[in-house]
Amino acid sequence: MSAAARLEHGPAVMFTPADRPERFAGGLAKADAVILDLEDAVAPDARPAARRAVVEAWATRGETDLDPERVMVRVNPADTQDHAADLAALADTGWRTLMLAKAEDPAQVDGIVATLGGRVRVAALCETAAGVLAAPALAAHPHVGALMWGAEDLVASMGGSSSRRADGAYREPVRHARSAVLLAAAAHGVAAWDAVFLDLGDLEGLAAEAEDAAALGCAATVCLHPRQVPVVRSAYTPAPEAVDRARRVLAAARGRHGAFALDGAMVDEVVLIQARAVLARARRVEGPSSE
Repeated sequence: MSAAARLEHGPAVMFTPADRPERFAGGLAKADAVILDLEDAVAPDARPAARRAVVEAWATRGETDLDPERVMVRVNPADTQDHAADLAALADTGWRTLMLAKAEDPAQVDGIVATLGGRVRVAALCETAAGVLAAPALAAHPHVGALMWGAEDLVASMGGSSSRRADGAYREPVRHARSAVLLAAAAHGVAAWDAVFLDLGDLEGLAAEAEDAAALGCAATVCLHPRQVPVVRSAYTPAPEAVDRARRVLAAARGRHGAFALDGAMVDEVVLIQARAVLARARRVEGPSSE
């Protein structure tokens, strides 16, 4: 199991382009955490300015209410010039929660730690065929606190051009990749973050995918736009009847040993584990009042 603290900030984590510093504080006010993105959201020629903005954001964090515990920085893939420049810039700051784009090897995390020191926590983004296959090894790294997967770069790494079928469902290898990354995260006790939903106008589709992610135990669904944040939070919030049922199950189990029947349904240890998971998810989304 990874020794890094699980990266669990709440269900709605949002990308924010690192070259748009005017959006940093506003994004954090809307989402549970923000990822200052030095990779895909920033054109290559704008990355030097984006790095300067990230450095400045650290220097002024107290004035802008940027909580370092809820901010991470996505750095470019290892073995690129942009990656080296990203780490050089971050060395002059205290930002130490990073997302590694196109993570494919635990040695890449070692390289980040060697440059930035032992306080680093990494969300490894498995978005290539090699990254998906390396998910268990990445999840086992002591500085990795979360795994995320990505569909579009994955398909591109396979030589393909479309992650979804005409009906909107993911193609089979993409579904397999999602399952593989979520299983690797669970096996090593790190947080699983579900992929972004690209269609910003399809909030119903986002809600359905986020509800599925929550049911599978994901800690977050990563957002691309503020309008997606309340949809994701709602999807991760257990229904009142589910919370009530979980409380009743756990209350009925007190003092009992072994399986028993409640409302005509069998309750055993796995049902109790699931009930605890429902209440834990409610606490993460709604706060201690959900207990």
